[in-house]
Amino acid sequence: MGDPTAPPVAELAAASLNDAAPAAAAVDDSLKHRFSDRVLVATILSRADGGAGLAGQRVRVGGWVKTGREQGKGAFAFLEVNDGSCPANLQVIVEATVADLSQLVQTGTCVHVVGVLKVPPEGAKQKIELRVEEVLHVGPVDPAKYPIPKTKLTLEFLRDRIHFRVRTNTIAAIARIRNALAFATHSFFQEHGFLYVHTPIITTSDCEGAGEMFQVTTLISEAEKLEKELLANPPPTEAEVEAAKKVVEEKGAEVKRLKTEKANKDEINKAVEALKDAKTSLAKLEERSKLKPGIPQKDGKIDYGQDFFGRQAFLTVSGQLQVETYACAVSNVYTFGPTFRAEHSHTSRHLAEFWMIEPEIAFADLEDDMNCAEDYVKYMCQWLLDKCFDDMQLMAKLYDKGCIDRLKMVASTPFQRISYTEAVRLLEEAVKDGKKFDNKVEWGIDLASEHERYLTEVKFQKPVIVYNYPKGIKAFYMRLNDDSKTVAAMDVLVPKVGELIGGSQREERYEVIQQRILEMGLPLEPYEWYLDLRRYGTVKHAGFGLGFERMILFATGIDNIRDVIPFPRYPGRADL
Repeated sequence: MGDPTAPPVAELAAASLNDAAPAAAAVDDSLKHRFSDRVLVATILSRADGGAGLAGQRVRVGGWVKTGREQGKGAFAFLEVNDGSCPANLQVIVEATVADLSQLVQTGTCVHVVGVLKVPPEGAKQKIELRVEEVLHVGPVDPAKYPIPKTKLTLEFLRDRIHFRVRTNTIAAIARIRNALAFATHSFFQEHGFLYVHTPIITTSDCEGAGEMFQVTTLISEAEKLEKELLANPPPTEAEVEAAKKVVEEKGAEVKRLKTEKANKDEINKAVEALKDAKTSLAKLEERSKLKPGIPQKDGKIDYGQDFFGRQAFLTVSGQLQVETYACAVSNVYTFGPTFRAEHSHTSRHLAEFWMIEPEIAFADLEDDMNCAEDYVKYMCQWLLDKCFDDMQLMAKLYDKGCIDRLKMVASTPFQRISYTEAVRLLEEAVKDGKKFDNKVEWGIDLASEHERYLTEVKFQKPVIVYNYPKGIKAFYMRLNDDSKTVAAMDVLVPKVGELIGGSQREERYEVIQQRILEMGLPLEPYEWYLDLRRYGTVKHAGFGLGFERMILFATGIDNIRDVIPFPRYPGRADL
């Protein structure tokens, strides 16, 4: 409901137009964007005074119209303009004498204008508005065809319009939050002396050992090209090859005859050249005669020796193994990049392509690893509160009323730490007390999301780090504990999403890790280079992986992971 004592919009608009504008000053160069000679909307509206202190400044502003309406019987128009630099819109007033208002008021229209900033009449909700003197550019929109109407839209609806969805308030805010968390990530690790390492996207080793990897190959495309080429230019017949062999024999006999008869040198050389040409022609025919359509095979299996890399290759599921090579030489490192899982999952928590942050700390154990993970999560939460509060307010208003309080709690509260065995005991006690879980609770299980969220949201009501998991449910590279039953692994569990981080102290003992690889049913050969790190100059080290999109889910309260990544990839969908 509006304020019943406030003047009507039409009166405010008329007052805004009739008030004499203060004399416009030249634009302060410090306000301008460095590379486009315009002033960002955030530079105006994100000030403590809401922009009022800039009254009288002449500025150039560009953005997209969120809403527009003509007033005063078409004499002027109000536009709410946003350029993506902040969630707030700048109110822009354009008179009909300056531009064609019908083109400007449509949602989605791009405008680039010059005008004077002015304090609106008393009673207006905004602190500053722009009175337009000149319209430099209009990117018009046909409202009948524009795919992002002004009505309330679902996130599912927007996924089908992926190239336009960032024009909505929600997705634009998520983009800024994502940007802030990425900046916070680099800031945290750089402040603590970590080296940023770019690990390969194409790999020949399976870090997780689950086999859910996308294969990288040129065999299929090469086979398709060959098939087309053979249709257009069929391979030689056996008779054509035999004919070419006969020509070689004849040319060879001719050379032999000339030499026997001691012919002149030029004649012999010409005959030798003709023989060479015949042999080259024969070789090409024989090579083409062996070409067969389809994927090349050897001993009844696909011949990856003929593939681009000369062996099987995949999209990485993790940069951890590769980044360990740097940790074992320059100590503290991290990688931050895309990872891929060919998992046919349609849940709200899975993507085929997602981003991971994976630090690795040399001369560190599980305790150090947990300390780093806790500090990193707290740092990111505080960063959003300090740098992105206006976007977080939008998330709280639209999606999760408790998201800001959750960030404050995590940023300021020590995480609870319990062993896996203790976690199972607590879950079993909850079951005895009447709590019902869909997944059975017993020692040896991989904790389900419902178990993780019970521990964080109900039992402790704060983040929980669970450590020392059964070796049977964890990867081969995690350090075997003295009990030979558990490994030095840890998961950071948080409210809303459950597992946010998975990490461990790595197994640095050569004989032990070799045996673990064999126990997991994995071949040793692809991991020989990894074993070398244990053979030569082995070092105690630890690390973890944080799923970047899960952190955004946790921060914003958004329910589906497909809505917090710019271009989601999942089974059946890889748009753009």
